[in-house]
Amino acid sequence: MQTLKGEHIYLRALEPTDLDFIYEIENNQDIWEISNTITPYSKFLIKHYLKQSHKDIFEAKQLRLVICDHHNLALGTIDLFDFDFKNRRAGIGVLIKDSVNRRKGYGKEAIHLLMNYCASQLDLHQLYCNISEDNIMSLKLFKTCGFEIIGLKKDWNFVNGAYKNEYLLQTLLK
Repeated sequence: MQTLKGEHIYLRALEPTDLDFIYEIENNQDIWEISNTITPYSKFLIKHYLKQSHKDIFEAKQLRLVICDHHNLALGTIDLFDFDFKNRRAGIGVLIKDSVNRRKGYGKEAIHLLMNYCASQLDLHQLYCNISEDNIMSLKLFKTCGFEIIGLKKDWNFVNGAYKNEYLLQTLLK
């Protein structure tokens, strides 16, 4: 896969050298709610995951890319998941790792780059995402990128002893 370049960032495939970066993301308990994670990941498991990341999206049904600035600093990740070529759709998720790099437009640019890739290279018709109703910044981000709320899943996730609602958002690419 070629690098997807934007004005301020680019998206690239995972590399073995991303081990520590992915390890930090996957083991940050502050974001476990977003990824539905409940246990830490070992470096051994992440190393195995990185070795398997060469599989193409048609086989793996997912694609994780690293969001980098033009100084080659890894800022976060953007994912396609539940890739369904028959119905031409996939889920999308984005994470900017450090709060100091959030609200700078990197997530928005990454989403637009991936949306264009999905339409032009993967021939997808739609993308969707799932966002907790209290994640105001993510809701705003995806709405700004053309996603619409199409449903509310009540009491969908059990987090810290309480149920939380989750929105389902969708955009049609073509």
